[in-house]
Amino acid sequence: MAHIWDTPERFADRREAGRLLARRLKVYAHRDDVVVLGLPRGGVPVAFEVASALHAPLDVFVVRKLGFPGHAEFAMGAIASGGVRVLNEEISPAYMPSTDVIDRIAQAEALELERREHAYRNGRPPVPIEGRVAILVDDGLATGSTMRAAVAAARRSKPARIVVAVPVGSVDARDALAAVADEMVCLRTPDPFSAVGLWYVDFGQTTDEEVRELLAAPAGGRAEAEKGE
Repeated sequence: MAHIWDTPERFADRREAGRLLARRLKVYAHRDDVVVLGLPRGGVPVAFEVASALHAPLDVFVVRKLGFPGHAEFAMGAIASGGVRVLNEEISPAYMPSTDVIDRIAQAEALELERREHAYRNGRPPVPIEGRVAILVDDGLATGSTMRAAVAAARRSKPARIVVAVPVGSVDARDALAAVADEMVCLRTPDPFSAVGLWYVDFGQTTDEEVRELLAAPAGGRAEAEKGE
């Protein structure tokens, strides 16, 4: 199921986008079976605002893009925790690198994935998602390969429901994610789409330190703390 709403043509920044996105997720507010998972790095500021508004725990869900050789910004696929690998089905097999090349790139990204998981949580264990509603949040969807890997990986933890929530995305990516998630929430699907960053006034790089600070902030962990009282 996919939902689309009218929003400003461009979001001021990721934090504003997160606040607007949270309004469309109000049905999940103040529930003890919801967890918000931000895809680093850019998805975490968006997810922080969603988690704060919903009074839900915030965690990071690390996924790494597999960049095309010589064109690292072009995603030929992605990997996620648990050994999940998703390849971009829009790329013709004739243009895909050999299996050996893909494996080599995936192995390098797997090392970075592991490093980030340890660095972002600062020793904290992942928030459990089994039996809960997992809301996967990113700052936007271009090809959607990164989010597809996240959905596939999250399924392995047996959540009750997977909701994909993004401020902006291409029509093709939105439709592809709607087919694999239990619910797809996308505020805007501009056509032509071009790139995620074009739909933000401020699309500055999110740093590792900012991710750590947001994950450690009281707002993101409020629900977990309340449950423990």
